Amino acid sequence: MTNEKTFPAPAFTPHALRGRVLAELHARPFVPMTGSKRILHFAFMTDPAAAAKARQALAAFCLDRASPVPVPDAKQHWVELPTAILRWEHHGEFMTYTWDLPQGAGKANPDGKRRLAFEPGADELSSFMRLLPQPGPLLVAADLHLLPEGQCDEQWHSLFDPSRLAASEVVDGAAIAATDFHPDAFGFVRFLVLDQRLTPGEAGMLVRRLLEVETYRTLALLGLPEAEAAAPAIRGIEMQLPLLVQRIQEGEGLEASRELLGQLTALAAELEAGAAQSLYRFGATRAYYELVSLRLDALDEVALPDLPTLKAFLTRRLTPAIRTCASTEERQENLSRKLARAAQLLRTRVDIELETQNKDLLSKMNDRFRLQLKLQQAVKIVSIGAISYYVLAILHLVFEGLHREIDMLDPVLATAISVPFVIAAFFWIFRRRRDQSAEP
Repeated sequence: MTNEKTFPAPAFTPHALRGRVLAELHARPFVPMTGSKRILHFAFMTDPAAAAKARQALAAFCLDRASPVPVPDAKQHWVELPTAILRWEHHGEFMTYTWDLPQGAGKANPDGKRRLAFEPGADELSSFMRLLPQPGPLLVAADLHLLPEGQCDEQWHSLFDPSRLAASEVVDGAAIAATDFHPDAFGFVRFLVLDQRLTPGEAGMLVRRLLEVETYRTLALLGLPEAEAAAPAIRGIEMQLPLLVQRIQEGEGLEASRELLGQLTALAAELEAGAAQSLYRFGATRAYYELVSLRLDALDEVALPDLPTLKAFLTRRLTPAIRTCASTEERQENLSRKLARAAQLLRTRVDIELETQNKDLLSKMNDRFRLQLKLQQAVKIVSIGAISYYVLAILHLVFEGLHREIDMLDPVLATAISVPFVIAAFFWIFRRRRDQSAEP
């Protein structure tokens, strides 16, 4: 009998997203690598519909080869093949397919001479990617070689365009990374990693970071065409706005103000439509550029003689494009604020002019009301007089009829005496009707 106690696991109801959040910390881990490697890396832009079809195609690909299929909503999946390893990853707006070819380079040719890296051409090896349907437009194609330093010819510089070559010692001098960030004849951007003393974990980490730099720097540059396309419209609005503001200062009347307000509203709508169209792209550009900067910093580069580091090369070439996107977005925001202020100013002027017109209209209506009131009073007096006249005429006939029976009754005198009483009665009747109509 032991003294150990066991406690039952607490039966708590987990949050619906707990598993997904915890799994995110372990997504896309570094894969340890040893020996010579050739990595073909592809990134395709996808929308939700295309991503769903690509996931189904990957599942069918796995089933045909008796491999496990990706679980629902999986962001990554490995497929081990006899001659390669496929690493599939689903990102927000793109998918990546990375083919790990252990025997891709570094062997001796039949004549006994050392084979140069990147032979055979990457297009011959991209037949692996053709086993799957293309999920969307191709954006990134990278051909990376990981070789022991002594296994590659010392003239590795010749593998790249000398005017574009960037290389440095990375991972505290454990390797040399080189690239020209320029597609070769087969459309692949070449990367060469010469292993000096990398551990398997460091090798996997370095390869992944280099591929992420290539992927994210390409995605970051997608904002530049958006900025260039939006520039003419922004410039046109910037030129029209001062002219409209000048016309606002001149104050050309209500109709002119309404016309100006319509023009300002049209400009604001045009600007907001362009800004809404490029909003996501500019935000993604900032995010991808930050990722590129983080990955470059993590490489811990040390410059080689007469060669720029990868960070220096990309900073010089990539930063102006990123600043162009940021400048375009800032111009859109500034113009939007200026248009809003100008429209508000003009709207205030229109409101004041309308209030002035309404005041004049109300004044005229008040004058008309007074005149109508006077007319009503006059009509009332005339009406009382006319009705009283007819009533007195009837009374006079009545008094004349009574005079024939009563000699002492004078019809004229009786009619005269009745006049104030009849008129007072009708004044009382009209006032009573007016008071009754005024009650709710």
